[in-house]
Order: sequence, then C-alpha cells, then structure tokens
Amino acid sequence: MSRAPIALQMYTVRDDAARDFAGTLKAVSRIGYEGVELAGNGGLSAGALRTLLTDLNLRIAGSHVSLDQLENSLEAALDYHSELGCSHVVCPWLPESRRGSAQDYRRLGETLTRIGARVAERGMQLCYHNHAFELEQLEGKRALDILFETADPKLVQVELDTYWVEFGGASAVDYLRHFAGRVPLVHLKDMAGDGTRTFAELGQGIMDWSAVLAACREAGARWLIVEQDQCQRPPLESARISLEYLRSRVE
Repeated sequence: MSRAPIALQMYTVRDDAARDFAGTLKAVSRIGYEGVELAGNGGLSAGALRTLLTDLNLRIAGSHVSLDQLENSLEAALDYHSELGCSHVVCPWLPESRRGSAQDYRRLGETLTRIGARVAERGMQLCYHNHAFELEQLEGKRALDILFETADPKLVQVELDTYWVEFGGASAVDYLRHFAGRVPLVHLKDMAGDGTRTFAELGQGIMDWSAVLAACREAGARWLIVEQDQCQRPPLESARISLEYLRSRVE
C-alpha cells in the first residue's frame, strides 16, 4: 500500500506568508512538501492561487474555513474552493461561547451536518479539526465523542490533531482507530519532553510516531499534514526538519 502524501498546514509559516505569500509557497515546495493545507489565500483569486500551486507542483490537502464563514457566507466559500479544486473544507475552531455544554456540541453536530450536506452537493467533504478543549468530559462523555456521534459520519468527517488529543489526556492512536474510515486528514506535530508540553518538530519530542503512523495507515488517512503552532526555530526550518523526519519514517 502506498503511503499518504505529506502536506504542510500553512498556519505553521503564517508570519512568512503574511510578508510574502507566493514566496513562502515556493519555499514550501523547495523543501519537498507534496501539498499544502490552506489557512488563508494571500488575497489571491481562486484561479490565480490554483495556477500558482500547479506551477509549484503543490496539491491542496484542504482548507481551513471559519465556522462564521461556513454559517454566514457558505456559498461564497464553496464557490471559491470549488474553483480552487479543493476537496476538503475544514472547520478549524469552535468559539468558546459555543462549547460550554454537551448540548452545545450536539447543536454543533447538527449544524455541521446541515453544512456538510451542502458541501457534499458541491463535490467536497466537510471536516472538523479538534483542539484539546473537545477532550473535556461533559455528561460522562468527551465532547469530541458527543460531536461526532451527533454529526452524520458521511457528511462530517474528522481532521484529527494528534498533538491536541494527547495534550487533552487521550490517546491519538485510540482515536485514529476509533475514527477509522472517517479520518481523511491527520495533523502531525510533536510534544516537547521538557515538561512544558509545548510544540516541537517531528522526532524532537515524545510522541510515539511508530504507533501513530501505523494507526494513520490503518485508519485510511489520505493526507499526513505537518503543523507546528509555534516554532522556536525559523518556521520554514522547523517545517523542513519535520518533513525530513517524517519521510524517514514512512518511505
């Protein structure tokens, strides 16, 4: 079985991209990434961005689109991403005001199902990206479980962030197995072993990558996505270190 391709979540290099979006994409391509997951478009039209990515031989793993956009300007977002050729639209964050109770997560599951139906009609897949707060216990269950038990599994799939699952006190391997067949996108980032539990380049921390990568394969992940929320090195250097380590483990 061939390995899943490797993308960089552009949030990792957001400061570089804010200064020079096209130049940062070129640097990501030179490092050797096969694709990117977008966290903004640099002000480019869908056509211009698609041409740029094609010229750089970068595929689109997905794109983070805010819940506000999904709820209030869905058709415009879908028009853009359809023209871009993006297959996965990802809700990346849940505002604090909407995660206070189990019922909040049930409502979110219902909302995402409705949105996901329209996304599917346009030929794309809606996913939800977790952080650590979804691992809290509400009514005897983790909020993440309440959300995905409520949402239609075909219309709302999982972008599992392995770091945040572990940070929240659960097992990334267990969740990858639990969501097998429903987790097309996986975020990979390492956790520093110095007691801070902050972000580290892949292979520089304490995450069990042998187990995580095996679980990604078993779960049918279609993209492995490197993300580092904060970097102690220049972000492009961190991105290179992570890619080189990941390739050494999957190739």
